Amino acid sequence: MNAPAPIRLLIADDHPVVRDGLSGMFAADPAFEVVGEAADGAEAVRLAGSLEPDVVLMDLRMPGMDGVAAITELARTGSPARVLVLTTYDSDSYVLPAIAAGATGYLLKDAPRDELLRAVRAAANHEAVLAPSVAARLMDRVRPPAPALLTPREHEVLTWVAAGATNREAAARLLISEATVKTHLLNIYAKLGANDRASAVAAAFTRGILTPGTGA
Repeated sequence: MNAPAPIRLLIADDHPVVRDGLSGMFAADPAFEVVGEAADGAEAVRLAGSLEPDVVLMDLRMPGMDGVAAITELARTGSPARVLVLTTYDSDSYVLPAIAAGATGYLLKDAPRDELLRAVRAAANHEAVLAPSVAARLMDRVRPPAPALLTPREHEVLTWVAAGATNREAAARLLISEATVKTHLLNIYAKLGANDRASAVAAAFTRGILTPGTGA
């Protein structure tokens, strides 16, 4: 049985050392063939048109035409190459535009060698592949927000308590009765698993309900 044709790979990165390292890594595996290297997005688009790679390994921050612009242009021209982003950045400002532009996958440069090889194979097979931190970011974007643990009024009461206000002072500030403050505090204790004011405030800071500097 004939071995499958190697995956044709184009590497786009503005750092020669990075390109050399990636090229050497893939060239050492007979399952891959590095057909070209590009130092910027415009060169990547041009070489993708002439070399017809299966996968473009694309950095994002490059001079001139950056990675997102190159991905967008490859999609506009109908290039069949799959684009796998390989970068050091995993913030929303990089991840979301790259995915929206048409990237098949998104990996970080600290990915282990085996993971990177698997990712290029997956991209060549039209499978999406995402670094764990990137997948988590995308999940957070599409997942509905969790319901707030405390009601807005309970949060106001706890904020005053954290600022050192007594029940009477909190009631006066919030224009409610002292009895109502006590009721809110009992609800807060139950929700936070607290026994008193101090433990409720501590639990709220631990859970991020209150943040340092919180004050009414």
